[in-house]
Amino acid sequence: MTNFKVNPDISEAHTLATDFYLLPENFKKAKENIFAKSWHLIGDTDQVKEDGWVTPVHLLENYLDEPLILSRDKQGELHCMSNVCTHRGNLIIEKPCKLNDIRCKYHGRRFNLNGKFLSMPEFKEVKDFPTEADDLTNLPLYNWGKLLFTSLNTSNDPKPYFKEMMNRVSWMPLNEFVFRPDLSKDYYIDAHWALYCENFLEGFHIPFVHAGLNSVIDYGNYHVELFKYSSLQLGIAKEGELIFDLPTTSSDYGKRVAGYYFWVFPNMMFNFYPWGLSVNIVRPISIKKTKVSFLSYVWDESKLRQGAGGDLHKVELEDEDIVQNVQKGIRSRFYAHGRYSVTREMGTHHFHRLIAEFMNK
Repeated sequence: MTNFKVNPDISEAHTLATDFYLLPENFKKAKENIFAKSWHLIGDTDQVKEDGWVTPVHLLENYLDEPLILSRDKQGELHCMSNVCTHRGNLIIEKPCKLNDIRCKYHGRRFNLNGKFLSMPEFKEVKDFPTEADDLTNLPLYNWGKLLFTSLNTSNDPKPYFKEMMNRVSWMPLNEFVFRPDLSKDYYIDAHWALYCENFLEGFHIPFVHAGLNSVIDYGNYHVELFKYSSLQLGIAKEGELIFDLPTTSSDYGKRVAGYYFWVFPNMMFNFYPWGLSVNIVRPISIKKTKVSFLSYVWDESKLRQGAGGDLHKVELEDEDIVQNVQKGIRSRFYAHGRYSVTREMGTHHFHRLIAEFMNK
């Protein structure tokens, strides 16, 4: 198994060894070492708006492939739990519905809406039953505005992942953002998931790849900030282009902010524009196939299709073309690794260092 090393000094560092992208054993190891230990967007509160509502969700289908339930119990409390019956492993909830309790249709085992075991037919003779093992496993659930996050690592602290983003845009009324399925879309890319993230994490390519975006963004003032498990790219607009109407309480007050581009390790992007939020979830499928889900939450519809977030589809297709070519290029026997631009590729260097840290555990 590869031992990954990325020098903390970006001026001396080399990019990740291509083994990370090319060897199936590293793709498999990343599932447990990176994704199973991190936080993930699992849904939003509109999916469990009423007491008694349950909704099945699938955490990174085809990779982590973990079937889960979002529920709101009769006391209004939110829960995220396993969707697998503790009797014989049947999937319990198949579609969103409103219930008094959860009942497995296979043999009738019943659970409370918080996952606690309630009853089971024909089990009177079973010794030492029930125990905690008969409850549905509960996962941590972190709520920010409407957005719900979970982690398979039950002791994982969410604050190092989200606190900088939450503080930076705390003035935005996230609870008023409305999910728009008509503006949301899935893209399938013939490339390794990490190559897609790397492309997002630097604005270096904007003048070369995104002519439209470059016409509204002030590339010279493009700004990157690094945090423990996240980073921010601050897009500054050119004169006359659409910008946020920032409150005086914002740390960016006085700046011509066109977009906040937050990335949260390992695979989440939160792109805030004056019209609202585009969440991009990067979902590994195989060593050279990735699904990217664009989820649009609208705040001010009058500002749609303007500014830096005006044509996300066009920007995405431009990014896909580059990333898919990189996937082909890293297979070359003449390429092992590259170097970083000290002024433009801090985000990618930070990402690679986190991958090395997690993969070497």
